[in-house]
Amino acid sequence: MKIEIWSDVACPWCYIGKRRFEAALAEFPHRDQVEVQWRSYQLDPGLPGHYDGTELDYLSKRKGMAAGQVTQMFEHVAAQAKGEGLNYRFDDVVVANSFTAHRLIHLAAAHGKQDAAKERLLSDHFEHGKDIGSPDYLTSVGAELGLDAGDVAELFTTDKYADDVHRDFAEARTLGISGVPFFVIDRKYGLSGAQPAASFTMALEQAWQESHPLVMVGVENSGSEQPGERKAGAQAENACGPDGCAI
Repeated sequence: MKIEIWSDVACPWCYIGKRRFEAALAEFPHRDQVEVQWRSYQLDPGLPGHYDGTELDYLSKRKGMAAGQVTQMFEHVAAQAKGEGLNYRFDDVVVANSFTAHRLIHLAAAHGKQDAAKERLLSDHFEHGKDIGSPDYLTSVGAELGLDAGDVAELFTTDKYADDVHRDFAEARTLGISGVPFFVIDRKYGLSGAQPAASFTMALEQAWQESHPLVMVGVENSGSEQPGERKAGAQAENACGPDGCAI
């Protein structure tokens, strides 16, 4: 089973959704057969490399939201995050464009460290006030992930992995994704938003059952017997057997 998750590093609900999805996946009996792939998405691709202002300023001015409304939203989201063990500090958030951070995640994916990169960037952005647009910061993350320093440096001197990020954006549009987080299971099931863990559990179980249907074995039918019918006579004495019970 493959699960693709479109998500933005600068999306507070994406981190909450990650935690809730992980809780469901941890309890899923077939979790070892589930492949998770993080896909890039940007809520505001037009955001400058660095925004000169706080998160409250950004949402108030750039998004046209009243300051009081933004503050209430922060309180609500922080409470939801706390319920998942996350400590959001919106006053410390550094507003920056996430495009290069997404390229770093693609680089990490090439070395089997995509989830670790995603986790680190989300935590640092919302819990520790790190600048996800800073080359120095992204270089330090790459080093801690054990990525080659030369490969990380290429992110700031070339367009490496930019095409991969843009392909994720384009695929999101093709699938009709207009907000994140968005979870796609085997390209058949889609879940939008930071759903409760129970919703993810239900989706995982349904997708697994559909892709692994139960096959009945050991059932013998004569040429004249129709499916679901039982023969009369001696077999009636053994109406309940390995293939069920006759009514």
